[in-house]
Amino acid sequence: MSADRRVSSGERLQKVLAHAGVASRRRCEEIIEAGRVRVNGAVVTTLGTRVDPRRDRIEVDGQPIHRAPKLYYALHKPAGVISTVRDPRGRPTARALVPTDERVYPVGRLDRDSEGLLLFTNDGALAQRLMHPRYEHEKQYYTLVSGTPTRETLAALREGILLPGEERPMTAELQRLPTTWHWRGHRAPKGSCWLVVILREGRKREIRRLLQATGHLVQRLVRVRISTLRLGDLEPGEGRWLADEEIASLRRAAGLERT
Repeated sequence: MSADRRVSSGERLQKVLAHAGVASRRRCEEIIEAGRVRVNGAVVTTLGTRVDPRRDRIEVDGQPIHRAPKLYYALHKPAGVISTVRDPRGRPTARALVPTDERVYPVGRLDRDSEGLLLFTNDGALAQRLMHPRYEHEKQYYTLVSGTPTRETLAALREGILLPGEERPMTAELQRLPTTWHWRGHRAPKGSCWLVVILREGRKREIRRLLQATGHLVQRLVRVRISTLRLGDLEPGEGRWLADEEIASLRRAAGLERT
């Protein structure tokens, strides 16, 4: 006899199973529907049933699941590497550079040609807060572009530009950096300049599309900050586990208590 529960609090059962490494989210849904999952001794077959993994006993085929600890890893994604967890075309992925077998996911993405800070975590609540545009968490980039945007161009980008295929304008905070400024020794070549760009939402290839629309092609794009987390001195391909203070700072900024 099934004893499905539908409550407003907690996490979806299939999500908890996936984060515990049982299987992919879709496969976990099939496992639930097959009646192979028990919560506190009762079979649960309804997708979307919410559970509290800290208090509820969850079993698959009679075996309790292992609740993976929350993990937080900052990676300097190199250019030429895909941000996704896996790539059907066999291209190198950023996930392969994260030293854990636990299921972790990138918070947001950087396109293949971009580099910089990428956060991997299994903290779903934090990831959702950092990615959702409603929360307006800042993401900071250094961008090398062709030409030198005028003050009028920068003002227009701050106000917002409606691009083809978009329902609402894209906006960004941009500031032109001095000609003497450099990113780790790389100064802007003649006929180009460095910009610092801050986004509060992340639509696909947003910075590249905005600047291209104003006649400035992006030559290099480096993300250096996500909310309170900074890239620091990590070299391309290098990463590190976050310190407790960094995790607490991110979760406070996201309006979450550390759990």
